[in-house]
Amino acid sequence: MIDHVNIVVEDIERAARFYGDVLGLLRGFEKTLDGVWIDKVTGVPGARALCVFMEAPRQADETVKTRIELLQFLTPAGASFDKNKLPNTRGIRHIAFNVDDLEALREKLRVWNVEIVSEPVEVPFAVGNLGRKRLFYFYDPEGNLLEAAAYG
Repeated sequence: MIDHVNIVVEDIERAARFYGDVLGLLRGFEKTLDGVWIDKVTGVPGARALCVFMEAPRQADETVKTRIELLQFLTPAGASFDKNKLPNTRGIRHIAFNVDDLEALREKLRVWNVEIVSEPVEVPFAVGNLGRKRLFYFYDPEGNLLEAAAYG
């Protein structure tokens, strides 16, 4: 089971607003991370970061929430790499969100001036036992690639 997905951001408040207001995640645990333990686990001497967990609303049958951990490194500040935005770059490429209404989300993204990669497309085959899938890609304010998916 996945505990969480980490996204390092430049502006933690902007990212938290986006994941909360646009994607419906709830703001959870918050902490400033510093000290020997964070230096050791990251391998980055002098690491100091702000941390905010954004959590999916808990379903009745869930014991663990799906969470995204937002980190903003205060020291040392990291850099962004534009090529990391491309869908074919090696490594973890996107996070997919299951949504009820693709068009409503697209409209919300337009209001937020979010870069949308394409109109929704339909996958030309059934996806496992979930049936037909429609999806589109978009970027969060930090340039991370995200997917919106709807089944039915």
